[in-house]
Amino acid sequence: MKALITELIWQEGIDELYRQGFEVDYEETLWQDREGLLSKLGIYDAVIVRNQTKVDAEFLAAGHRLKAIGRLGVGLDNIDIPAARSKDIKVVFAKHANATSVAEYVMAAILSASRPLHLADMDVRNGAWDRKRHTKTEINRKTIGLVGLGEIAHRVAKRAVAFGMEVIGYDPFITDYDHIASETGVKVKAELEEVLKESDFISLHVPLTPATKNLIGSNELILMKPNGVIINTSRGGIIDEAALAAALRNRTISGAYLDVLEQEPVKRDHPLLDCPNAVITPHVAGLTEESQIRTSLLVAKEVGKILKGVNSLCTV
Repeated sequence: MKALITELIWQEGIDELYRQGFEVDYEETLWQDREGLLSKLGIYDAVIVRNQTKVDAEFLAAGHRLKAIGRLGVGLDNIDIPAARSKDIKVVFAKHANATSVAEYVMAAILSASRPLHLADMDVRNGAWDRKRHTKTEINRKTIGLVGLGEIAHRVAKRAVAFGMEVIGYDPFITDYDHIASETGVKVKAELEEVLKESDFISLHVPLTPATKNLIGSNELILMKPNGVIINTSRGGIIDEAALAAALRNRTISGAYLDVLEQEPVKRDHPLLDCPNAVITPHVAGLTEESQIRTSLLVAKEVGKILKGVNSLCTV
């Protein structure tokens, strides 16, 4: 069995593949060389990718021996799932492996927006001692609105409740009796607009699909509270970035924490880079040492199952 890894993976995943008897070729930046990648695919039984490798019909045709594709994460918008199914290629994803890391990132963003300690520290180092300027707000009794109520949102909700926050949410595919409502006490709203109007913080947890493309645009942003903060750890393209930049410049909303953008890496002339009330991180919400060990091990194990004819619970 031969496996090709085209993007960053932790060593634990490679060791697991070796343990299962795989021959492994690991080229962390191969995704950047499309022609070279396509020329190599024909000898592999499995390919493991992240979010940069475009797994489309051309890719799948070149990989005529492929039986499994492993995705080191949960987003699948870079993989043509119908095309893979038509060739009976199983797609494995890292089910729930980074959910805790993303949930903690969301809470860090909320705390940073409410108590920006780095700014107080900077002020002190510049010779000031302005206690009034750095008197900020509590998150206790503030409202967080979750858009999309899957596993990550569930873990955000549990942490937010522990901080004394009110938690509301919207998801057209969920009911009042699903676990996030019954176990965590999230108040499920019938309409997205209700969540936008009532929340101090909005956290997005939806996949990128034609239905969610630019889900948050100028019409939605204007519904938010002026002191509202939006957090996106899902996918770039969920928010209309031009509309968000305008809303931040005009102070329609207070701030944004963005771990994902429509084009990554971000171009230097992107309008959001000129917004001091936007915090942009390089797609790291799910990247902690713990989550990447879990992700790498899980995907390696599940890809191995597929190639041995064993069913996996982590396929789509």
